[in-house]
Parts: sequence; C-alpha cells; structure tokens
Amino acid sequence: MQQPGSADARRRERHEARARARRRRQGGLDRRTNDSVRAPRDEAAAERWAPTPVGVDDRAARVRFRRALTLMGFTLVVPGSAQLVAGNRQVGRIAVRVWLGSLLTLLVVVGWTSTHPDFGLDLALNATVMLVIRLYLIIGAVAWAALFVDAWRLGQPLSLRLPHRRAVVGVNGILCFSVAGAMLFGAHLAAVQRDFLTMFTSGDLGAAHDGRYNVLLIGGDSGTDRWGLRPDSMTVASIDAQTGRTVMIGLPRNMQNFPFRKGSVMDEQFPDGYSCDGCYLNGVGTWAGDHKQLFKGSAHPTIDATVQAVEGITGLRMNYWVMVNLRGFERLVDAFGGVTLNVRDRIPVGGLGKDVTGYIEPGKRKLDGHDALWFARAREGSDDYSRMARQKCVLSAMLTQLSPQQALANFQEIAKASSAMIKTDIPGGALGDFAKLGLRAKDQKVSSVSLVPPQINTAQPDIAKVRKLISDAIDQAEGKAKPAATGKKKKASGQKVTGGSLGSRNDGYAANQSEDVAAAC
Repeated sequence: MQQPGSADARRRERHEARARARRRRQGGLDRRTNDSVRAPRDEAAAERWAPTPVGVDDRAARVRFRRALTLMGFTLVVPGSAQLVAGNRQVGRIAVRVWLGSLLTLLVVVGWTSTHPDFGLDLALNATVMLVIRLYLIIGAVAWAALFVDAWRLGQPLSLRLPHRRAVVGVNGILCFSVAGAMLFGAHLAAVQRDFLTMFTSGDLGAAHDGRYNVLLIGGDSGTDRWGLRPDSMTVASIDAQTGRTVMIGLPRNMQNFPFRKGSVMDEQFPDGYSCDGCYLNGVGTWAGDHKQLFKGSAHPTIDATVQAVEGITGLRMNYWVMVNLRGFERLVDAFGGVTLNVRDRIPVGGLGKDVTGYIEPGKRKLDGHDALWFARAREGSDDYSRMARQKCVLSAMLTQLSPQQALANFQEIAKASSAMIKTDIPGGALGDFAKLGLRAKDQKVSSVSLVPPQINTAQPDIAKVRKLISDAIDQAEGKAKPAATGKKKKASGQKVTGGSLGSRNDGYAANQSEDVAAAC
C-alpha cells in the first residue's frame, strides 16, 4: 500500500489531473462516438460535466452575432468608437477626434457658404484646396476601411456559428467597400476639378479697364482639314467690375477695312488698316499663323492678332480671351442637362442644301447639346447676322438658366467638357472673381450691340460710329444714359421671323441690338 505523499502517489495525482484537464478540453465527448469518455464518479461531477442546454447555447450565439454587428455599426456612425468600446482605446480616441474635427469643419464650411457663397466659390476654384481634399479623402478611405476590418476582428468571428460568420463577413465587406468607395470617388472628383483648374495660367485677376472687364469670346471648329481653330463667331463680353452687368458686343466675321490697335504688331504691318482684297476679320488669325516670327515670345500669335483687331475696332482694351471649341460646347450643354430656347422658326440641322438632316421645330423647347449647337450655327436659309442673334440668345439662356445645383449634379462631366472646350489666358486666381460676377449677373439683364447692318456697313465700317454704339450701350447698361427711343412697333404680320430673334437683315435682328436679350429672344 502506497503511503500518502510518496512519489508514486504524486505521479498518480498528476496523471489524474492531466486526465481531468484533457476531459475538460474535449468537453466530455469521444471523438469517434460522441459518447461520454467516462462516467463521472459522483453526482457533483455529473452535474459539472453535463452538456449545456441547447436553448442557452443559441442565445449565446445570437448575442455574439449582435455584438459583432453592433461594433461594425459603431464604426459606420462614428469611426473609432468600436475600438474605444472593445479594442485599442488610443487608436479609437485618435479616430474619433479626427472624425469629429472633420464633421465640425464640414458643418462650418457649409454653414458659412450658405450665407457667403463667395467663400464656397473661392474654395472650389482653388487648386491647392482641391489637392488637400483629394489627399485627405484617399487617406481617410484607407483608414476607415482599416477600422472596419478591426471592428470585424473585435467581433471574434471564429467564435460565431458558420451562418453568422458568413453574414458578418458580408456586412463588413459591403460597409467597407461602400464607405471607402464613396470617399475615393470624392477624391477622383477633386482630382478632376484640380486638372480643370490647372489648365488656367498662374496669377490673379488684373485691373479693370474703366471699371469693366472685357473678355473676347472666340468660337470655332477644330478639324483635321483645317489649320488650328477657325473663328466662327467673335463676341466681346464687357462686364461691370462691381455689378456683373454684361454687354455683349458682336463682331461679324466678314468685317473688312478696319484698323488695329495703335502700336501693335498688326498695326505696324497694316498701318492703313486691314484693307487688302479678300481680307476679313476671321482671316486675321490665319495671316498671323503664317507670320509667327513677327510675334516674338507669343504663345498664341493667331489669337494675339485677333485681339489686336478687336481692340482696334471697338476701342476697348481686352483683359482676357477665351477660345471655345464648338464641339466641346455641345458636350457642355449636355452635361448641364440642356438649355431652354424659344424657337421662332424651323431651324435646319446638318449643314447646307442636301446636308440638312432635319429641323428643330418652332416652340419653346429644351434643346440638347446637338440641337443647341445647330440652333446657334444653322446657315441654311439664313445669314450671318441672324446667326449672331441666335448665338446671343443661346449665351443669354445659358447665363440665366444654368444653376450651381446642376453644376454639382453633373460636376465630373462638366469639368471634362470644359477642359476639352476651352483655351484661355484667364489666370486661375481670377476664376473666383469671375464666378462671383457671374452669380450677380444671373438676376440682371444682358444687353447686346452688334456691329452689323443696318447700323454698320461691314465692308466699309464707320469706326467712329462703331465706338459710339458701344459706348452708348455700356452707358445705358450702367444707367448713365436713357434708353434709346424705339419708335412704334411693327405689326406682327409685317415682321420676318428668323430662328431665335425677331427682325430681318434690313430692319436688324432684335437680339443683336437690345437692352434685354432674353426678351428679344
């Protein structure tokens, strides 16, 4: 008989202790038969090793499942809160502080912008701000996704039943990719906006000339069969530097015998004016393109020559120029969802003669980019001066109808269309100022004066009269002169209707000479 405390007794006790520990690990079940490994020696042991009731185990599984979902829900609402509750509290505190700081910043910016729209424009048109936003969203997307993965880990997925485990993985994946995907898309939009802004030159808004900013808008087609961008229309937008009140000055492309700005390169080459045989305003750029060596240091000699011609004709100094590719214009109108125009007569679509493929029917219509472009450009059964009137109707409609809400809804497409459509020397620092003027101009009338018959003979223009017409139109827009007497209106039956504006070549088209272009259209 073994004595208590002997070596054999101690070995036996250790052996029995290991056996009991092994039975606890195995849960009292045999791997092959799922039967009890050995019966307990007494009732207390039997009660201790009895299997857990099925109902209790189900409740525990559901509790673990709800806990895992709750941790992911916390991460969705307040990133880092799951870590504060069940994980690394230092990581949680950092994430929550960043989240609250970001939320507070967003609320302040939105609130301030709602009462001071100029502030929002300054942010949206700042390339540095767009870069910061892009980097913040990229880093934020990665960090938030990592917090979701950690919340899944804290939910102890290996302790869940297989169906619950699969559900948790699915929910976590959906939340992770949805949130991170939305932030990465926001970063992409910021990159698109920054790419758009970087196409502008560096610098800030220059000084106004006599209280106005004069911007030359040149429209034309680019194509493989043409050299450069052919000027199809030329309009000076003269904008009041304080109010945004705009006067559109239309220059016909077939104007001849005009002077250039004194002291300019073109003035030195044509001291008696552009009076050569077959020399028209829209051919100035072509001539300059063939004589680039005269424009030393100029990146855009064709445009510089055109600007010098416009300044010589109007007597106004141009602050900036904008070259618009009309193919890109079509895409821009589509990006804004179309433009509503009053079509007064059937407008042919597709070209001249047999090239006409259809018509834009009369009535108040919302036109897509394709039809809006042909409304402005149609030549069949028309003349250059009625086209100029229709172009002013389109510009006026876009200025008054296109809203910031539409711009936000179609932001990416608009930015891409604008990049493809525009070349300009407007500096990036001036965009915010021009955007503010544009907002002020939305609620004001747009005036127009066109240097066309019957007021102006385009073959032999009276430059003094041209400049008098322009100064009178600007004075009227600024309230410095009374509106010109219009006389008696003609009967409707005696008026010829041409597309977008009442009038005829002999009597003049209303949109070409109006204090309110929208009303004339």
